[in-house]
Amino acid sequence: MSHPFFANLEEWVKMQKRMLEMFRKVFENCKEADRLELILATRAAFQHMIKTLKAFDDWLQDPMILSHMPREFLDEVWKTAFNLLINLIKLDIRHTSAMKEHIEKLYKEGKLSPLVWQRGREPRRRTMPSTT
Repeated sequence: MSHPFFANLEEWVKMQKRMLEMFRKVFENCKEADRLELILATRAAFQHMIKTLKAFDDWLQDPMILSHMPREFLDEVWKTAFNLLINLIKLDIRHTSAMKEHIEKLYKEGKLSPLVWQRGREPRRRTMPSTT
């Protein structure tokens, strides 16, 4: 009889494979998507990334995993996490800078929607990430 721990891991892998296929289909469908569909797809992707990152973080706090994970596995996770982090930070820098310039241009031209922009009131501020 198999231990429930193994069944849980197997179910997680199956779920991730289903999500992989689903997001591949979403990506293909988004080639002709409108703005709303792109926002919804991006938010779904972010939510799944957050869930997966949280699971990885929990995984790396589990004494069972910490006691038995080979160094090679840890190296792979660290290198992939580092590359994801660098790409995410670069995306954030590009996107935030471009949006700032775009919003400033619209502001100067008087083209900001009065429904979402009120002079003298800032839109929602971006909070700085914590390193802890």
